[in-house]
Amino acid sequence: MPKTSPIRSVLKPRDGAVSELTAISLFSGGMGLDLGFEQAGFEIRAVVEHDRAAVETIEKNRPTIPVMKVGNRPTSIEDVCTADLLTAAGLAVGEVTAVIGAPPCEPYSTAGRRNGKQDHRADAVMQFIRIIREAKPHYFVMEEVDSFLSAPKKHLGFYERIARDKDDITDDERLGSFFDEVMDAFAATGYHLTFDPKYPKSSVLNAADFGVPQRRKRFILIGAREAPAVPLPKPTCKKPLTLKQGLRGLVDGQPEFRPFPESWGKYISQVPEGGCWRDLPDDLHKVVLGGAYDDPTNPATYGKKGGRTGFMRRLSWNLPSPTLTDSPITKGSCLCHPDEDRPLSVKEYAKLQGFPAKWEFCGSVAARYRLIGQATPVELARAVATSIRNHALKLPS
Repeated sequence: MPKTSPIRSVLKPRDGAVSELTAISLFSGGMGLDLGFEQAGFEIRAVVEHDRAAVETIEKNRPTIPVMKVGNRPTSIEDVCTADLLTAAGLAVGEVTAVIGAPPCEPYSTAGRRNGKQDHRADAVMQFIRIIREAKPHYFVMEEVDSFLSAPKKHLGFYERIARDKDDITDDERLGSFFDEVMDAFAATGYHLTFDPKYPKSSVLNAADFGVPQRRKRFILIGAREAPAVPLPKPTCKKPLTLKQGLRGLVDGQPEFRPFPESWGKYISQVPEGGCWRDLPDDLHKVVLGGAYDDPTNPATYGKKGGRTGFMRRLSWNLPSPTLTDSPITKGSCLCHPDEDRPLSVKEYAKLQGFPAKWEFCGSVAARYRLIGQATPVELARAVATSIRNHALKLPS
């Protein structure tokens, strides 16, 4: 195995100039995390991504970046040989500045099925750790949904969980059991981590604090091969940007979107700006909520279903957007335009995530929504990348 190089030799040449900062991107998706790193001065050297629409998007916008493939088919991370990945990046073991990635979040997301470790996609996190161990980058960055902190090894439905006695919850069903296992695996790599187990929520950043017109909380983990640990970026925005500010300057003459389903979309015109299903006539509540209706005749569930403010939600111009999801037309996480009876368009989605106006997304409308909704906001990614860059440049020469 090649000897790992000291980071100062990569970042601080003898003449004092900063040499190239390199990154390998895993689970690249629409490249929101990658763009933030590029804006901070990093060069993305290689990509691992198997989603067809994502790969087409990467090749459309960054045709010179190699995408790992078997034959002509993009490969998933479990089939990637780290030596081949480094060769594609033109780097040796220990030379890459950062390995970055946002493993699939559906197993943990409140907008997904939340199957915890039972979902095979949770294995992606362990594959991420494998690449880190084998590539030995100077740094790594992993982004996840904030609910990752409470991910169990075995999923237990909300109502079943609250119905059980605490002593009847198994160790695998305990909230956070999978998260603890993952963090133990990260700690075993020997990297210096940003994470403080005494204050786990301190690793959760809100994109709205970094100039993103969107309330979007994400767990950020940074590892550094050489001490000390990288400090998480501090907020750069004292007052969150509103939806109106976030969409200012967007040219979208023919908005492209998927229409709301007729079953409940026909009622959206009755919801005012900033409102939701609660603003509909009382006799429509049960109709539009369906299984989420808080039936007062059912004492087992009544009063335990929360506000459900995402149902039939119409956005407000004067507030940040809620978290963009994979799709703005699902009933439970509806993202209706403030003035028009339609969801946010594809271009509006991309603008709120910080993508450049010239960035082209490929695939169907549904696929483009998904790529954008799953992406790391570019401004947040740039803040994280800048923290790593600053940390590297402050190391003793």
